[in-house]
Amino acid sequence: MTLIEAYPTLRHAHIVLVTLSGTLFALRAAGVLAGARWPLTPGPRFAAMGIDTLLLAAGVTLWITLGLNPLRETWLGAKLVLLVVYVGLGTMALRRARGTGTRLAWTAAALACFGAMVAIARTHDAFAGLVPR
Repeated sequence: MTLIEAYPTLRHAHIVLVTLSGTLFALRAAGVLAGARWPLTPGPRFAAMGIDTLLLAAGVTLWITLGLNPLRETWLGAKLVLLVVYVGLGTMALRRARGTGTRLAWTAAALACFGAMVAIARTHDAFAGLVPR
């Protein structure tokens, strides 16, 4: 089977992994905001790392399969920049920020960034409707 024949399966896996990753982050962030300790224990942390690693691998495989270049495909480049921002915001929300209000602000920013990445992926538009065309 060639990579292009595997495209539907790769795309589906990528979508499932995006959903799992975002859901797990939202649950962990809600737990942290509620003062729970479980979101920072090894189980959820390693699950998140595993899901995100598989997600990145699926994404890279899709780039290769479709011959995409993030420098040429601005929507993909925008998604990659937002991915780095999302990781930083998520780290602040889950571990670094002090105080519920501050954690809530970092969480909201991370979720907004996640939403922007999903919108960009669905529209293949680097501005995903933010700028009138």
